[in-house]
Amino acid sequence: MLTLSDIAFDDVAALLARYGLRLERVADGEPIPGSYWGECEAGLIGSTVYARGDTPVHSLLHEACHLIVLPPERRAQVHTDATDSIEEEDAVCVLQSLLGDAIPGAGSERILADMDEWGYTFRLGSARAYVEQDAESSWQWLAAHGLVKLPERSLIR
Repeated sequence: MLTLSDIAFDDVAALLARYGLRLERVADGEPIPGSYWGECEAGLIGSTVYARGDTPVHSLLHEACHLIVLPPERRAQVHTDATDSIEEEDAVCVLQSLLGDAIPGAGSERILADMDEWGYTFRLGSARAYVEQDAESSWQWLAAHGLVKLPERSLIR
């Protein structure tokens, strides 16, 4: 599992800053504020994503993507649990894989593999199969929210 300590913190912080988010490093062994899953999983409060060195990169990206898809005025209301929308959750899974390619040392292939290892479940059996073959509504959702270009399936920012 690729963790934040395996890549450059500043690369991830710069990527999140492009979307108006802040990455806050949490000291090793300390509880992560706003973590829905607890343990080493990323947390979010407002426009800040919290992570430790042992936080999986896919977790950090997943939580960040929940904030990215929200308008800034809604971000301020977020604490720990970003949504109960299935459509948003599905779109976030696609977006986190795209953002993986924007981080040196990560890449979408690794993010998708780590999603599978963590235990994400999809109809076709893997995160990669979902993104490539079963996520058309998510791609459309992301395009409608101005985050990806279609048919290229690439990030706008």
